[in-house]
Amino acid sequence: MSPARPGPPHAVTVVTVVGIGADGWAGLTDTSRAALHDAQVLIGGPRQLDLLPAECPGERITWPSPLRPAVAALLAEHAERRVVVLASGDPMFYGIGRALTEVAGAVRVLPHASSVSYACARLGWPLEDVEVVTLVGRPVARLTAALHEGRRLLVLSADATTPGRVAALLRDRGFGPSRMRVLEQLGGPLEHASDEADADGWSRPPGDPLNIVAVECRRAPETPRLGAVPGLPDEVYEHDGQLTKRHVRAATLGVLAPAPGELLWDIGGGSGSIAIEWLRTHPSCRAVTVERDPVRAERIVRNAERLGVPGLQVITGAAPAVLDELPAPDAVFIGGGLTVPGLLDACWAALPYGGRLVANTVTLESEALLADAYRCRGGELVRLAVAHAVPVGGFTGWRQAMPVTQWAVQKSLNPPPGDDR
Repeated sequence: MSPARPGPPHAVTVVTVVGIGADGWAGLTDTSRAALHDAQVLIGGPRQLDLLPAECPGERITWPSPLRPAVAALLAEHAERRVVVLASGDPMFYGIGRALTEVAGAVRVLPHASSVSYACARLGWPLEDVEVVTLVGRPVARLTAALHEGRRLLVLSADATTPGRVAALLRDRGFGPSRMRVLEQLGGPLEHASDEADADGWSRPPGDPLNIVAVECRRAPETPRLGAVPGLPDEVYEHDGQLTKRHVRAATLGVLAPAPGELLWDIGGGSGSIAIEWLRTHPSCRAVTVERDPVRAERIVRNAERLGVPGLQVITGAAPAVLDELPAPDAVFIGGGLTVPGLLDACWAALPYGGRLVANTVTLESEALLADAYRCRGGELVRLAVAHAVPVGGFTGWRQAMPVTQWAVQKSLNPPPGDDR
């Protein structure tokens, strides 16, 4: 059962969220106009507030920066008053609606058409076939994970410089042939769409800050193809040899079984490949990787940005000492440090019931620990062996990689005998 959402800091009589577009007052429904006329307090950004006529008598308050921490305090300050919050387009689509529902509970939402709906209408793109990536308050590197040949993307811009930064990232990631258009002030009297151009030749100067970028992805011929499932080519990672190799990585992610919204602990991150590919499975997945070597930790950060998941949290320190401050995981992967006293027990104790733990090793000492854990706690103990074809003189033979012993287990409500949970 999901935890109940927190209520408002004080009893707010009415909180209504009105979506407004670039067409301003003229584009609002009668219901939205009535709510704005009736409001005692009007909260929004300067652009939204400026779209209202003087006949709306409510006290006008501009959101402070940063916005998110101010929501609860503003609602508390104006408790018992009729509060209307203005938002761009659909407040529940990457808008203020989410923060308000988390703070105030039930909120009355009066949406306007979103910029994404307008863009699809102008471009003739079916909305269900388009992937939306927001760069509002987020690094442009997160766009990388959405780059696949033939995909159509709509990028929500942070400001007028976003299209240029998108073009630069496309060039850097090997998607310079991708076709781009910028659509500005959608739905308003100043609506404008740029001519289509590829990212390689993009030279359009910054225009209106209220814009959305349309991208039709085209991969340059020499660019490595990165699939949507775990098992990326080893060569896309910067590493010093501490890398879970491609075939073992794919098998490991298979048993870790990431699901939307889940949190992974990646202990002994190395190059960060397990955490990175966990995050690439769904935009809402979260991951923390723990790496004691500062040089490797910095390398993980670079790999995460390069592969489109800059949200990976990298902790430089030794496990299990640094684990106490981390949020409870849904899954734990141990790729190094199994012989550190207390590490395996600490990870097991941190898992909630239903959580998964996967540990890989190539050493006999760590393998003995996993065999003991398997006897006590069950799960599955497997050995993964991979061989690659290599030249042998004028012929071809097999070169065997070091076999990997893997223990995978789910924490059960009914532990087997001997489990001291």
